[in-house]
Amino acid sequence: MPKPESRAYSRYSMEALSLLGQMIRAGRIERKIAGEEMAARAGISRSLLQRIEKGDPGCAIGAVFEAAVIAGVPLFETERERLSAHRATTAEILRLLPKTARRGKRVVRDDF
Repeated sequence: MPKPESRAYSRYSMEALSLLGQMIRAGRIERKIAGEEMAARAGISRSLLQRIEKGDPGCAIGAVFEAAVIAGVPLFETERERLSAHRATTAEILRLLPKTARRGKRVVRDDF
């Protein structure tokens, strides 16, 4: 499937990305980590780190999460125990849901 040339993002998503990028930048500066060092530790280029810190929605989520962890930004929960409990609950919910999402079959109206 070809990649779309431009994708529309909601205002909420863009604000969240911007906030996360700002938090990563602030955490990096508070920990006195240079941009080049942070990029090397995360295994990304300096330009990708700059895009992450600006809140670019085209960055890979794995790179964003790795940068957040290195900068000390809490992603979901501050306590590992709560995160583990949440992961177990989410896993239980996923077990109950169908494996795939499919569109309903179209009903053919051939009574003309």
